[in-house]
Amino acid sequence: MKKLHTIFLNSEGKKHTLQPKVFDETISAEQVRQGMEAIAAVGIFASNDVQYYAEVSGAKIVETIETQLF
Repeated sequence: MKKLHTIFLNSEGKKHTLQPKVFDETISAEQVRQGMEAIAAVGIFASNDVQYYAEVSGAKIVETIETQLF
């Protein structure tokens, strides 16, 4: 199974990861960056004066391989 992990920095410089449940596995790095920048620009994800997705930090696709034993 493949999962997209998008990594942001909050307004205090701490990392926050956003993992969409569904994503297109053929998505390009530029498309991911554009989407992440749009999320950061909206600025609606905040609590106690801390904006969670304030700055784009990185993204990666993580693949998990499951092997059934019996």
